Amino acid sequence: MPTVMMQEAQAKLPDLIHKLTIGDELVITENNLPVATLVSKPAKTKPRLRPPPGLGKGIVTVISDDDEHLKDFAEYMPSWSFAAMRTGALRSVFVS
Repeated sequence: MPTVMMQEAQAKLPDLIHKLTIGDELVITENNLPVATLVSKPAKTKPRLRPPPGLGKGIVTVISDDDEHLKDFAEYMPSWSFAAMRTGALRSVFVS
């Protein structure tokens, strides 16, 4: 691990930082005692934005448009939603 004295670090800090590669460490000393460590870490990547709508067009095909398959999930749905499903009231929510 390379070391540098405090006075040199103060004078050349930008150069010392830019010379570090990812994962390198540089110990800064004062009176021959370590007082700080500079550690280079990878640059943060920008968070990925949500993909625009329509990228999956043509990949998913709806075979049938019925509510029969929802009966399999009735035990997981609140009772009001199952009743609404049977009357067709939820169709507008799922189709719109």
